[in-house]
Amino acid sequence: MQLFQGLRGVKQADLPTEILAGVTLAALMVPLNIGYAQVAGLPATAGLYSAILPMVAFAIFCTSRQLVASPDAALSALLGATLAGLAAPDDPRYLQLAFAVTLLCALVFFLFWYFRLGFLANFLSKAVLAGFITGLGIEVLTSQVKKIMGISVEAEGWFREVFEIIVHAVEANLYTVAIGVGSIVIIRLLKRFVPSVPGALVALVVMTLLVAGLNLDQQGVSVLGQVPPGLPTLTMPQVTLGDLGQLLPGALAMCAITLAEGLLLGRSYAQRRGYPIDADQEMFAFGATNLASGLTGGFTAGTSASRTAAMDSSGSRSQVPSLVGASVVALVLLFFTDQLALLPNAALAGIVANAVLGLIEVGELKTLFRVRRSEFWVAIACLLSVLVLGSLKAVAIAFLLSMIDLLGRASKPPTAVLAGAPGKDRFVAAARYPAAAPTPGLLIYRFSAPLIFANAEFFKTQIADLVATAEPPVQWFVLDAEAITDIDVTGAEALEQAIESLEHRRVAFVMTRVSQPVQQLLSTYGLLPHPIGREDIYDTNRQVTQAFLQRTLAPEVV
Repeated sequence: MQLFQGLRGVKQADLPTEILAGVTLAALMVPLNIGYAQVAGLPATAGLYSAILPMVAFAIFCTSRQLVASPDAALSALLGATLAGLAAPDDPRYLQLAFAVTLLCALVFFLFWYFRLGFLANFLSKAVLAGFITGLGIEVLTSQVKKIMGISVEAEGWFREVFEIIVHAVEANLYTVAIGVGSIVIIRLLKRFVPSVPGALVALVVMTLLVAGLNLDQQGVSVLGQVPPGLPTLTMPQVTLGDLGQLLPGALAMCAITLAEGLLLGRSYAQRRGYPIDADQEMFAFGATNLASGLTGGFTAGTSASRTAAMDSSGSRSQVPSLVGASVVALVLLFFTDQLALLPNAALAGIVANAVLGLIEVGELKTLFRVRRSEFWVAIACLLSVLVLGSLKAVAIAFLLSMIDLLGRASKPPTAVLAGAPGKDRFVAAARYPAAAPTPGLLIYRFSAPLIFANAEFFKTQIADLVATAEPPVQWFVLDAEAITDIDVTGAEALEQAIESLEHRRVAFVMTRVSQPVQQLLSTYGLLPHPIGREDIYDTNRQVTQAFLQRTLAPEVV
């Protein structure tokens, strides 16, 4: 394993830029990490500790030069949902369980790295991710609205919660609302007109000064309170095996989301900036990050798209900002914790609310609705499952919907009956090109997918229907196998049964454009050289057409 791959993008001349980007990163990390800790029901220190050694560990082991490892809104919401049924946030066990689930995530990442299981994240389709993350974004946004209004709502379930927020809106503390909404406005304005300025930090400083100057904490404005100074220390969570068993589903869900989003984001920036990325080592880096976080009082860390984008736009081309940012956060914990005591929780809620707006992918849902309606409804089902059933159950539903969608498409792949295009040396789908001239007695069938258990029955049934309804009757049935890249045992049985059915009808079976690996599979399954003869495999559809015409027109055949 090669270390410090993420630092290779920096050049001596770029070091000042990298250092400035690191300070900017710390300015983003302090308010956001505290806010995300609150989303998960954890103390502010858990968010700050997550920005020190975990970031250093990721910088050491990752191969991406842009990814920023940190807690984010989706993972914080999932963590809160995982812990909700086991302990209350004010229970000392709650913090221990949070550390334990973070260490479980580290173990899962290490297992994914060791067994090269990163491909499992590919089973979360874009539609499923869009719906799931949007649902989490709406859920987190709702929780922050309560803090911005300064009201307490105990209702369970998103729809009941929204109803209670509306009912109790008249009880909102106007000072708290002004601070929360004002924070969002400041961030939005700075992002629009002065994007280089860290809006979250500016909003937090301004609102903290207002609270201190006007004594708003005595007017019902909730503040963060005293943050213990000092660097994180080594800690080992005190939990039982039973606790670990209950935490494991949540850990698996958080790892799946991190891999799906983190690897996609990492590959995107690597391609854009022209350097290689090792997906397996990225999984190890995530494992090391969460190991460091769980052992030093932090919580589950993934990748932050917003902070990664901020680093890239600031000119950073390496992981140096992560090291600088971790150092700055450490200095804050050592010397500036007193200044954090009067941070208004409404301002933190406004900062988090502004950040999670990016999770609500309205544009992506509109695109899905326009280009592929079925995937749009899959996304909506995932979104509603988050709001109605909760995050953890929604993860299971998301995977189930992904599998159903995948198997549904695999069960009925594209197929076509081919015919020669007039005046051209190529074959096209006869149904789409009426001018194409099929050869009487010759049926060329293209099956555009691996022949596997999911589509084997469809394959047999379609061949039988095509032959039974063909006019004039079929003499040769040709399977164009160019798009068949694999055949499993069920597919091989279906192919053999289809050949037997054709023989009963006195129809010859031949194949074209069969790749060498597929021919090897046919030999392994005992289908080659019998019942498929090697002379029955042709290189092109043009060749098989010529052979058919020669044999059917030969006098000895007639």
